[in-house]
Amino acid sequence: MASQYPPSLQIRLPVLILFLEVTFILIFYFCFSYDHNPQHLQKDLTVYPVFQDVNVMVILGFAFLLAFLKSILEALITVTTVLISAGAILGKVNLMQLIWMAVVEVTVKSHVSLMHVHLFGAYFGIMVSWKLYHSSLSSRVEKERSKPVLDNFAMLGTLFLWMFWPSFNSVLIMEAKEKWIAVYNTYFAVAASAISAFSLSVATSRNGKLRMAHIQNATLAGGVALGFSASIIQHPWIAMTLGLTAGAVSVLGFAFLKERLDPALRIHDTCGIHYTFGLPSLLGGIVYIILIVMNSLENLSVLGYEALIESGALSLSMALGMIGGFITGFFLTCKFWKAPPITKYFDDQAYWEFPHLAVGY
Repeated sequence: MASQYPPSLQIRLPVLILFLEVTFILIFYFCFSYDHNPQHLQKDLTVYPVFQDVNVMVILGFAFLLAFLKSILEALITVTTVLISAGAILGKVNLMQLIWMAVVEVTVKSHVSLMHVHLFGAYFGIMVSWKLYHSSLSSRVEKERSKPVLDNFAMLGTLFLWMFWPSFNSVLIMEAKEKWIAVYNTYFAVAASAISAFSLSVATSRNGKLRMAHIQNATLAGGVALGFSASIIQHPWIAMTLGLTAGAVSVLGFAFLKERLDPALRIHDTCGIHYTFGLPSLLGGIVYIILIVMNSLENLSVLGYEALIESGALSLSMALGMIGGFITGFFLTCKFWKAPPITKYFDDQAYWEFPHLAVGY
Protein backbone atom coordinates (compact mmCIF):
# COMPACT_ATOMS: atom_id res chain seq x y z
CA MET A 1 0.00 0.00 0.00
CA ALA A 2 1.44 3.37 -1.01
CA SER A 3 2.23 5.84 1.73
CA GLN A 4 -0.36 8.59 2.21
CA TYR A 5 2.17 10.95 3.74
CA PRO A 6 3.08 14.13 1.86
CA PRO A 7 6.13 14.05 -0.45
CA SER A 8 9.46 14.41 1.30
CA LEU A 9 10.42 17.88 2.49
CA GLN A 10 14.00 16.77 2.99
CA ILE A 11 15.42 19.33 0.54
CA ARG A 12 12.86 22.13 0.47
CA LEU A 13 12.60 22.61 4.23
CA PRO A 14 16.33 23.03 5.05
CA VAL A 15 16.85 25.18 1.94
CA LEU A 16 14.07 27.52 3.04
CA ILE A 17 15.35 27.72 6.62
CA LEU A 18 18.97 28.32 5.59
CA PHE A 19 17.93 30.92 3.03
CA LEU A 20 16.03 32.87 5.67
CA GLU A 21 18.91 32.66 8.15
CA VAL A 22 21.45 33.90 5.58
CA THR A 23 19.07 36.74 4.78
CA PHE A 24 18.91 37.72 8.45
CA ILE A 25 22.70 37.59 8.75
CA LEU A 26 23.06 39.94 5.79
CA ILE A 27 20.48 42.31 7.26
CA PHE A 28 22.36 42.38 10.56
CA TYR A 29 25.66 42.89 8.74
CA PHE A 30 24.47 46.00 6.94
CA CYS A 31 21.99 47.48 9.43
CA PHE A 32 22.99 46.67 13.03
CA SER A 33 25.92 47.09 15.40
CA TYR A 34 26.43 47.11 19.17
CA ASP A 35 25.85 50.37 21.04
CA HIS A 36 28.76 50.94 23.45
CA ASN A 37 27.31 54.08 25.04
CA PRO A 38 27.76 53.57 28.85
CA GLN A 39 24.32 55.02 29.63
CA HIS A 40 22.62 52.69 27.17
CA LEU A 41 24.59 49.69 28.45
CA GLN A 42 23.48 50.39 32.03
CA LYS A 43 19.88 50.70 30.86
CA ASP A 44 20.12 47.38 29.04
CA LEU A 45 21.43 45.68 32.18
CA THR A 46 18.35 46.80 34.09
CA VAL A 47 16.12 45.39 31.33
CA TYR A 48 17.88 42.00 31.22
CA PRO A 49 16.14 40.36 34.24
CA VAL A 50 12.73 41.15 32.77
CA PHE A 51 13.95 39.95 29.39
CA GLN A 52 14.69 36.60 31.04
CA ASP A 53 11.13 36.45 32.38
CA VAL A 54 9.62 37.13 28.97
CA ASN A 55 12.03 34.67 27.33
CA VAL A 56 10.93 31.88 29.69
CA MET A 57 7.32 32.88 29.17
CA VAL A 58 7.46 32.81 25.38
CA ILE A 59 9.67 29.74 24.93
CA LEU A 60 8.36 27.51 27.73
CA GLY A 61 4.94 29.02 28.36
CA PHE A 62 3.50 29.48 24.89
CA ALA A 63 5.48 26.57 23.46
CA PHE A 64 4.13 24.08 26.01
CA LEU A 65 0.62 25.53 26.01
CA LEU A 66 0.41 25.75 22.25
CA ALA A 67 3.65 24.49 21.16
CA PHE A 68 18.52 41.76 23.73
CA LEU A 69 17.68 43.44 25.56
CA LYS A 70 15.17 46.05 24.35
CA SER A 71 15.47 45.53 20.57
CA ILE A 72 15.60 41.71 20.92
CA LEU A 73 12.88 41.92 23.58
CA GLU A 74 10.47 43.60 21.18
CA ALA A 75 11.24 40.93 18.59
CA LEU A 76 10.61 38.22 21.18
CA ILE A 77 7.22 39.70 22.04
CA THR A 78 6.40 39.88 18.33
CA VAL A 79 7.11 36.13 18.08
CA THR A 80 4.21 35.69 20.48
CA THR A 81 1.81 36.48 17.64
CA VAL A 82 3.21 33.59 15.62
CA LEU A 83 2.88 31.16 18.52
CA ILE A 84 -0.71 32.26 19.12
CA SER A 85 -1.68 31.97 15.45
CA ALA A 86 -0.01 28.59 15.10
CA GLY A 87 -2.35 27.29 17.79
CA ALA A 88 -5.25 27.56 15.34
CA ILE A 89 -3.69 25.40 12.61
CA LEU A 90 -1.45 22.92 14.45
CA GLY A 91 -1.70 19.44 13.01
CA LYS A 92 -3.11 20.61 9.68
CA VAL A 93 -0.01 22.08 8.02
CA ASN A 94 3.59 21.06 7.52
CA LEU A 95 6.74 22.81 8.72
CA MET A 96 7.28 24.76 5.50
CA GLN A 97 3.79 26.20 5.75
CA LEU A 98 4.41 27.22 9.37
CA ILE A 99 7.66 28.95 8.43
CA TRP A 100 6.00 30.87 5.61
CA MET A 101 3.16 31.91 7.91
CA ALA A 102 5.65 33.14 10.52
CA VAL A 103 7.56 35.24 7.96
CA VAL A 104 4.39 36.90 6.64
CA GLU A 105 2.87 37.43 10.07
CA VAL A 106 5.93 39.04 11.63
CA THR A 107 6.18 41.34 8.61
CA VAL A 108 2.57 42.46 8.89
CA LYS A 109 2.77 42.68 12.70
CA SER A 110 5.55 45.27 12.48
CA HIS A 111 2.87 47.81 11.55
CA VAL A 112 0.79 47.12 14.66
CA SER A 113 1.34 48.27 18.25
CA LEU A 114 2.71 45.67 20.66
CA MET A 115 -0.34 46.36 22.83
CA HIS A 116 -2.37 44.48 20.22
CA VAL A 117 -0.16 41.40 20.01
CA HIS A 118 -2.81 38.94 21.29
CA LEU A 119 -5.66 40.42 19.28
CA PHE A 120 -3.68 40.45 16.05
CA GLY A 121 -2.25 36.96 16.54
CA ALA A 122 -5.63 35.42 17.36
CA TYR A 123 -7.54 36.78 14.38
CA PHE A 124 -4.63 36.20 12.00
CA GLY A 125 -4.62 32.53 13.00
CA ILE A 126 -8.41 32.26 12.83
CA MET A 127 -8.48 33.55 9.25
CA VAL A 128 -5.72 31.14 8.20
CA SER A 129 -7.74 28.35 9.84
CA TRP A 130 -10.87 29.50 8.00
CA LYS A 131 -9.07 29.33 4.67
CA LEU A 132 -7.76 25.82 5.43
CA TYR A 133 -11.10 24.51 6.72
CA HIS A 134 -12.35 21.09 5.63
CA SER A 135 -15.75 19.60 6.42
CA SER A 136 -14.16 16.54 8.01
CA LEU A 137 -12.82 18.78 10.79
CA SER A 138 -16.30 19.40 12.19
CA SER A 139 -15.82 16.41 14.49
CA ARG A 140 -12.63 15.89 16.45
CA VAL A 141 -10.47 13.01 15.29
CA GLU A 142 -8.84 10.67 17.75
CA LYS A 143 -5.32 12.08 17.37
CA GLU A 144 -6.59 15.59 18.09
CA ARG A 145 -7.95 14.62 21.49
CA SER A 146 -5.93 15.34 24.59
CA LYS A 147 -4.32 12.75 26.84
CA PRO A 148 -3.20 13.01 30.50
CA VAL A 149 0.48 13.35 29.57
CA LEU A 150 -0.28 16.04 26.99
CA ASP A 151 -2.52 17.87 29.46
CA ASN A 152 0.32 17.91 32.00
CA PHE A 153 2.68 19.49 29.46
CA ALA A 154 0.06 22.06 28.51
CA MET A 155 -0.58 22.84 32.18
CA LEU A 156 3.15 23.38 32.66
CA GLY A 157 2.99 26.03 29.94
CA THR A 158 0.02 27.63 31.66
CA LEU A 159 1.92 27.86 34.95
CA PHE A 160 4.89 29.56 33.30
CA LEU A 161 2.63 32.04 31.55
CA TRP A 162 0.59 32.72 34.68
CA MET A 163 3.68 33.43 36.78
CA PHE A 164 5.48 35.65 34.25
CA TRP A 165 2.57 37.54 32.72
CA PRO A 166 3.17 40.67 34.87
CA SER A 167 6.64 40.94 33.32
CA PHE A 168 5.13 40.60 29.85
CA ASN A 169 2.59 43.39 30.43
CA SER A 170 5.10 45.77 32.02
CA VAL A 171 8.40 45.14 30.25
CA LEU A 172 8.11 47.90 27.62
CA ILE A 173 6.86 50.54 30.06
CA MET A 174 9.68 52.95 30.89
CA GLU A 175 8.22 55.10 33.68
CA ALA A 176 8.75 53.39 37.06
CA LYS A 177 5.38 54.26 38.59
CA GLU A 178 3.44 53.03 35.58
CA LYS A 179 5.55 49.86 35.43
CA TRP A 180 4.73 48.90 39.01
CA ILE A 181 1.05 49.71 38.49
CA ALA A 182 1.06 47.38 35.48
CA VAL A 183 2.69 44.60 37.55
CA TYR A 184 0.17 44.91 40.38
CA ASN A 185 -2.83 45.14 38.09
CA THR A 186 -1.76 42.11 36.09
CA TYR A 187 -1.32 40.00 39.23
CA PHE A 188 -4.78 40.99 40.42
CA ALA A 189 -6.28 40.25 36.99
CA VAL A 190 -4.74 36.79 36.48
CA ALA A 191 -5.67 35.82 40.03
CA ALA A 192 -9.28 36.84 39.39
CA SER A 193 -9.39 35.07 36.02
CA ALA A 194 -8.10 31.89 37.71
CA ILE A 195 -11.00 32.07 40.18
CA SER A 196 -13.41 32.59 37.31
CA ALA A 197 -11.92 29.71 35.33
CA PHE A 198 -12.16 27.17 38.14
CA SER A 199 -15.63 28.16 39.30
CA LEU A 200 -17.28 28.42 35.88
CA SER A 201 -15.58 25.26 34.64
CA VAL A 202 -17.39 23.31 37.32
CA ALA A 203 -20.65 25.17 36.70
CA THR A 204 -20.69 24.57 32.92
CA SER A 205 -19.52 20.94 32.90
CA ARG A 206 -22.24 18.33 32.60
CA ASN A 207 -20.74 16.16 35.33
CA GLY A 208 -19.75 19.08 37.55
CA LYS A 209 -16.02 18.43 37.15
CA LEU A 210 -13.15 20.67 36.14
CA ARG A 211 -12.20 20.66 32.45
CA MET A 212 -8.52 20.92 31.66
CA ALA A 213 -9.13 23.11 28.58
CA HIS A 214 -10.76 25.73 30.79
CA ILE A 215 -8.00 25.69 33.39
CA GLN A 216 -5.19 25.75 30.82
CA ASN A 217 -6.60 28.73 28.96
CA ALA A 218 -9.11 30.78 30.92
CA THR A 219 -6.73 31.27 33.85
CA LEU A 220 -4.62 33.41 31.49
CA ALA A 221 -7.48 35.51 30.15
CA GLY A 222 -7.00 38.23 32.76
CA GLY A 223 -3.42 38.81 31.66
CA VAL A 224 -4.50 38.96 28.03
CA ALA A 225 -7.25 41.50 28.75
CA LEU A 226 -4.88 43.69 30.80
CA GLY A 227 -2.43 43.96 27.89
CA PHE A 228 -4.03 47.24 26.82
CA SER A 229 -4.72 49.04 30.08
CA ALA A 230 -2.39 47.53 32.70
CA SER A 231 -0.56 50.81 33.32
CA ILE A 232 -3.55 53.20 33.37
CA ILE A 233 -5.89 51.36 35.74
CA GLN A 234 -5.65 53.27 39.03
CA HIS A 235 -7.81 51.04 41.24
CA PRO A 236 -7.19 47.33 41.94
CA TRP A 237 -10.90 46.48 41.87
CA ILE A 238 -11.07 47.48 38.20
CA ALA A 239 -8.24 45.11 37.31
CA MET A 240 -9.85 42.32 39.33
CA THR A 241 -13.25 42.89 37.69
CA LEU A 242 -11.72 42.87 34.24
CA GLY A 243 -9.79 39.67 35.02
CA LEU A 244 -12.91 37.99 36.40
CA THR A 245 -14.92 38.97 33.33
CA ALA A 246 -12.20 37.89 30.90
CA GLY A 247 -11.99 34.47 32.57
CA ALA A 248 -15.75 34.11 32.32
CA VAL A 249 -15.75 35.06 28.64
CA SER A 250 -13.04 32.49 27.96
CA VAL A 251 -14.79 29.62 29.78
CA LEU A 252 -18.21 30.40 28.33
CA GLY A 253 -16.66 30.61 24.87
CA PHE A 254 -15.09 27.17 25.26
CA ALA A 255 -18.24 25.71 26.80
CA PHE A 256 -20.92 27.06 24.47
CA LEU A 257 -19.50 28.85 21.43
CA LYS A 258 -16.69 26.59 20.25
CA GLU A 259 -18.89 23.63 19.32
CA ARG A 260 -21.60 25.81 17.74
CA LEU A 261 -19.96 28.94 16.37
CA ASP A 262 -16.82 27.41 14.85
CA PRO A 263 -18.62 24.92 12.53
CA ALA A 264 -21.13 27.58 11.54
CA LEU A 265 -18.32 29.95 10.53
CA ARG A 266 -16.29 27.09 8.97
CA ILE A 267 -13.42 27.54 11.43
CA HIS A 268 -11.38 24.78 13.03
CA ASP A 269 -9.41 26.31 15.90
CA THR A 270 -7.14 23.51 17.15
CA CYS A 271 -6.11 25.10 20.46
CA GLY A 272 -9.07 27.43 20.95
CA ILE A 273 -7.04 30.64 20.53
CA HIS A 274 -10.23 32.60 19.84
CA TYR A 275 -11.38 32.00 23.40
CA THR A 276 -7.97 32.20 25.06
CA PHE A 277 -6.65 35.29 23.29
CA GLY A 278 -9.15 36.64 20.77
CA LEU A 279 -12.24 37.41 22.85
CA PRO A 280 -10.36 38.38 26.07
CA SER A 281 -8.10 40.77 24.14
CA LEU A 282 -11.11 42.25 22.32
CA LEU A 283 -12.76 42.77 25.71
CA GLY A 284 -9.56 44.37 27.02
CA GLY A 285 -9.37 46.70 24.03
CA ILE A 286 -12.96 47.87 24.52
CA VAL A 287 -12.38 48.45 28.24
CA TYR A 288 -9.21 50.38 27.40
CA ILE A 289 -11.20 52.74 25.18
CA ILE A 290 -13.77 53.20 27.96
CA LEU A 291 -11.02 54.02 30.46
CA ILE A 292 -9.48 56.54 28.05
CA VAL A 293 -12.87 58.19 27.70
CA MET A 294 -13.42 58.25 31.47
CA ASN A 295 -9.99 59.78 32.06
CA SER A 296 -10.64 62.48 29.46
CA LEU A 297 -14.09 63.61 30.61
CA GLU A 298 -12.70 66.82 32.07
CA ASN A 299 -11.11 67.78 28.76
CA LEU A 300 -13.80 67.44 26.11
CA SER A 301 -11.52 68.69 23.35
CA VAL A 302 -9.26 65.69 23.89
CA LEU A 303 -12.04 63.18 24.56
CA GLY A 304 -13.25 62.65 20.99
CA TYR A 305 -9.74 62.59 19.53
CA GLU A 306 -8.43 59.99 22.01
CA ALA A 307 -11.48 57.77 21.66
CA LEU A 308 -11.24 57.93 17.86
CA ILE A 309 -7.52 57.11 17.84
CA GLU A 310 -7.87 54.11 20.17
CA SER A 311 -10.95 52.78 18.38
CA GLY A 312 -9.13 53.09 15.08
CA ALA A 313 -6.05 51.30 16.42
CA LEU A 314 -8.19 48.42 17.71
CA SER A 315 -10.04 48.13 14.41
CA LEU A 316 -6.80 48.36 12.43
CA SER A 317 -5.23 45.52 14.41
CA MET A 318 -8.21 43.25 13.76
CA ALA A 319 -8.39 44.26 10.10
CA LEU A 320 -4.67 43.67 9.47
CA GLY A 321 -4.82 40.36 11.31
CA MET A 322 -7.84 39.11 9.38
CA ILE A 323 -6.71 40.35 5.97
CA GLY A 324 -3.15 39.13 6.51
CA GLY A 325 -4.43 35.77 7.74
CA PHE A 326 -6.75 35.37 4.77
CA ILE A 327 -4.00 36.13 2.26
CA THR A 328 -1.56 33.84 4.07
CA GLY A 329 -4.13 31.04 4.17
CA PHE A 330 -4.75 31.48 0.45
CA PHE A 331 -1.04 31.02 -0.31
CA LEU A 332 -0.80 28.03 2.03
CA THR A 333 -3.30 26.17 -0.15
CA CYS A 334 -0.88 26.23 -3.08
CA LYS A 335 0.51 22.85 -4.17
CA PHE A 336 4.07 24.14 -3.79
CA TRP A 337 3.94 23.62 -0.02
CA LYS A 338 3.08 19.91 -0.29
CA ALA A 339 0.42 20.18 2.41
CA PRO A 340 -0.45 16.97 4.28
CA PRO A 341 -3.58 15.16 3.07
CA ILE A 342 -6.72 15.39 5.18
CA THR A 343 -6.30 11.77 6.25
CA LYS A 344 -2.96 12.62 7.85
CA TYR A 345 -3.98 15.67 9.87
CA PHE A 346 -2.68 15.62 13.46
CA ASP A 347 -0.13 12.96 12.51
CA ASP A 348 3.58 13.60 13.21
CA GLN A 349 5.05 10.58 11.45
CA ALA A 350 5.89 12.63 8.37
CA TYR A 351 8.29 14.82 10.36
CA TRP A 352 9.64 12.71 13.25
CA GLU A 353 11.08 9.23 13.55
CA PHE A 354 8.88 6.68 15.33
CA PRO A 355 10.85 3.40 15.26
CA HIS A 356 7.96 1.37 16.65
CA LEU A 357 5.77 2.57 13.76
CA ALA A 358 8.36 2.11 11.01
CA VAL A 359 6.65 -0.88 9.33
CA GLY A 360 4.99 0.22 6.10
CA TYR A 361 6.09 3.83 6.51
